[in-house]
Amino acid sequence: MTFNQPQQLKTIADIIDAKYIGAEDFPVLGTNEIHMVKAGEIVFVNHPKYYDKALNSAATIILIDKEVECPVGKALLVSDDPFRDFNKINTHFTRISNFKEELHDLEVGDGTFIHPSVVIGNDVKIGKNCHIFPNVVIGDRTIIGDNVIIQANTVLGGDAFYYRKLNRNFDRLISVGNVIIENNVEIGNGCTIDRGVTDPTIIGEGSILDNQIQIGHDTIIGKRCLIASQTGIAGCCIIEDEVTIWGQVGMASGVRVESGTVLLAKSGVNRNLKKGTYFGPIAEEFRDYLRKEVKIKNLK
Repeated sequence: MTFNQPQQLKTIADIIDAKYIGAEDFPVLGTNEIHMVKAGEIVFVNHPKYYDKALNSAATIILIDKEVECPVGKALLVSDDPFRDFNKINTHFTRISNFKEELHDLEVGDGTFIHPSVVIGNDVKIGKNCHIFPNVVIGDRTIIGDNVIIQANTVLGGDAFYYRKLNRNFDRLISVGNVIIENNVEIGNGCTIDRGVTDPTIIGEGSILDNQIQIGHDTIIGKRCLIASQTGIAGCCIIEDEVTIWGQVGMASGVRVESGTVLLAKSGVNRNLKKGTYFGPIAEEFRDYLRKEVKIKNLK
């Protein structure tokens, strides 16, 4: 999430009542989670296992639960509960309405048809010549380009599936990102595309999604991708341009799939993939999979 205007380190520290290490006017441009963080942004860390990853990330402000040596050129915010205070910062700068308030500020382009049963949140922009079918739900801050088709019962901008376990319960990381649907995208019936925790979830220009597809938070789908039904893609994935994903593919969080790749039906993706054709519960090159199956068959 990028703040509307740059903030100072002391201002953020005051919001969460935390100690800060660094110049009080150290610039803070926004927040982000560890997979997506950029220079000028805050990232949080609340476990020693991930201290090095956070401290050595692109983040220049680290919200941390222990006072440690501050890397050169960076600043620290020391909190007894970074997860809680990350939520506090995000909701301080982003209004969370969850359809309880109708503030709207809706923009709709010429030639767009929106069925009367569609529910639209606040600060939504919809481009020209779109067709939005019955019972679609469009969450706050969603941006939809031109010539987009969204079929019935699809939800854009639901909460991210991002929790921690606390006192035997689950505590949600509040989503303040959004969804961006670029031009000439078609989305089938009953799809769910979660908004980013702090950044956009993006469906790239010209991509086509079949029915009943789940796209997790902060995932980026490239241009002209083709995704078949019942595919589930976790958060923070990057699917490059012109990737074909067939039915019931499952993808773990944070993986990257190179342009032009084909994932055959029911493949499971648990790592980054170079361009190729893949198949199997732990996706492997299709030819390698076939050779292995032949060897196993010949053992019988």
